[in-house]
Amino acid sequence: MSNLLVNGAGGIVLSVLLAILILLAMICVHEFGHFVAGRILGFKINEFAIGFGPKLFKRKGKKHGTLFSLRAFPLGGFCAFEGEDEEENDPDSFNNKAPWKRIIVLISGALMNYLLALVLILIGFFAFGQPCYKMGAIAESEQYAVEYSLAENDIILGTEGVGVYSAADLIYALKGKSAGDTVSFDLIRGGERVKADVVLRSDCNFKNSSEISKLWRALGSDTYEGEDGNLYWCVTSENCRFSFFSTVGRSFAYSFKTAGAIFRVLGELLTGNLGLSAMGGPITTIRLTGQMAAQGVQSFLQVAAYIGVNLAVFNLLPIPALDGSKVIFCLIEWIFRKPVPRKVEAVIHAIGFVLILGFAVLVDILQFARC
Repeated sequence: MSNLLVNGAGGIVLSVLLAILILLAMICVHEFGHFVAGRILGFKINEFAIGFGPKLFKRKGKKHGTLFSLRAFPLGGFCAFEGEDEEENDPDSFNNKAPWKRIIVLISGALMNYLLALVLILIGFFAFGQPCYKMGAIAESEQYAVEYSLAENDIILGTEGVGVYSAADLIYALKGKSAGDTVSFDLIRGGERVKADVVLRSDCNFKNSSEISKLWRALGSDTYEGEDGNLYWCVTSENCRFSFFSTVGRSFAYSFKTAGAIFRVLGELLTGNLGLSAMGGPITTIRLTGQMAAQGVQSFLQVAAYIGVNLAVFNLLPIPALDGSKVIFCLIEWIFRKPVPRKVEAVIHAIGFVLILGFAVLVDILQFARC
């Protein structure tokens, strides 16, 4: 799997299969989190299913009576609790359990996604090292002294006291700074870890986290012409290895940074600094996930971890139909000792589901319109 990317129809099929595998695994892990928490807390679970559509395989548990099924379409799964959307007399039904127990069950899916993502990050960092940005050729300039510029083969670990795990980290650390400002960098230079002061070569007036060209221009990167005639920045990726405890710490930091980046992107969308065309729906997600996953084991682990953190964060947002919204309803019931009418809650979640589906279709249409 060191080089899975191949040309032609076979490569496309392989990419799609890898993307579906990642998404299916993450969704199943999510539902398994609900299942485990529900079983521990005594909830009655009617069915745990992998996939949707007609059942290909089913088996009923003898002890608890839960139906385990494998279904025809491997694009999801579900954990069906007794009385989840309606009132039931059964004391073990979902809505008859204490609100705090329901909250634990609801957040357990996202927790399992995050834990799996963290494990994948740890495996990737220990097996291959942490991907870091490595500077290539630096643009020549008489205006900026060499001692206050990044050098070729410099590996960026941090800036302004902030660890760098992605271009977004650099963008947010340097945002608002101007040409001529001096910035502190934590680097690996000549095999040794050093600190260096670098003078920015252009303004860092970033509007959003996608303005990477402005970033590399400010840091003095040179460009080269690719085979397609386009210009590319002389910045590559370099795997860096650290001590055992540093690797563990960096794995946690990377997972937190990934989650933070998701919140920042959502903020940019709400403020209008980032357009909907920058987002992707299910089709775009499968296409891009497959392309990255097919590049090798390290890329496979990276994209799987990113999807896992994404699912964890997204599911806990207070948007109707998502687990985060259901947690809000449980909190309301817990505080006021009276639930929102179940039918009203069901309608709110149904509307939310339709809106989410419509949004997913819209952003995919916008992506295809750009192509």
